[in-house]
Amino acid sequence: MKIAQVAPLYESVPPRQYGGTERVVSYLTDELVRQGHEVTLFATADSETAAELEPVAPGALRLDERCQDPLAHHVLLMDRVARRAHEFDVIHFHVDYLHFPLLRLLQVPHVTTLHGRLDIPDLAPLYSEFADMPVVSISDDQRRPLPQANWQGTVYHGLPLDLYRFNPAGGDYLAFLGRISPEKRVDRAIQIALRTGMEIRIAAKIDRADRDYYEEHIAPLFRLPRVEYIGEIGEREKAEFLGNARALLFPIDWPEPFGLVMIEAMACGTPVIAYRRGSVPEVMADGVTGWIVDDMEQAVAAVERLEGFDRRRCREHFERHFSAERMARDYLRVYERVRESAAPARLAV
Repeated sequence: MKIAQVAPLYESVPPRQYGGTERVVSYLTDELVRQGHEVTLFATADSETAAELEPVAPGALRLDERCQDPLAHHVLLMDRVARRAHEFDVIHFHVDYLHFPLLRLLQVPHVTTLHGRLDIPDLAPLYSEFADMPVVSISDDQRRPLPQANWQGTVYHGLPLDLYRFNPAGGDYLAFLGRISPEKRVDRAIQIALRTGMEIRIAAKIDRADRDYYEEHIAPLFRLPRVEYIGEIGEREKAEFLGNARALLFPIDWPEPFGLVMIEAMACGTPVIAYRRGSVPEVMADGVTGWIVDDMEQAVAAVERLEGFDRRRCREHFERHFSAERMARDYLRVYERVRESAAPARLAV
């Protein structure tokens, strides 16, 4: 099958440091190539892929200090895709809804994976108007705000099985990996660690939009004893950081669409202690990959239960449910479905 993957341009594929969507696009693209499909990746020029690379922006826009208007680059991306659209059996978009008006004009099979939160009021009228656009969710919970969307299925993320090395022993610290933002609740993670007397190591990105939140609410916490802020880390550092942790804390306070870091920890055999929000009950196997908790008291109790945790069983659950091979098979079924149902495009009036 000839498949186009269309990635956002904020990060390279895969990203050099933090980045969830582009990381998943990388794993999916390379696995599809491994399975014998002819894949073209529309992405930044500094991306690395087993597929044919169609470079659009010279590099990751987030890291380019000269970039003042990232939307301009994404409009050029849409034009580049449109010019080659009829070369492919299916086009797989990962750029939210930017392409919806354009794809109504092109008679090509396509599908869009929605990677972000959908509980934003502005999105409801948009997805009502574009109810003909086939979309995929990354968890069933993610769909709840938009029942009117044209859902083609839920495909959970997957990782290459050899990406993270299984660590049967773990270490003596708690880990937090992600973004410093109000919804990720690193402050809650620090509180859990302080109450259990354990060291916590924090590897996290600080977006420009969250800088004030960090300075006012989080920076003082990083000066506390047994709290170590490492900064933003990339793929190469993640395996050691997660594998050597006693547990990963995931104390979120928002409807998490998926939570890639949970399965990254599982791949290392590291248990996850996660708050029951968003996708967590779908991704986690309570008691097998860690524990799902509802409050601070339960989180502290979960840390105290870590002795004797079966890390091998955790890794085996990851291998059965969250491999890149399984993710690619699921998407191939979606591709066949949208190809079969594709009808001549119509322009809404």
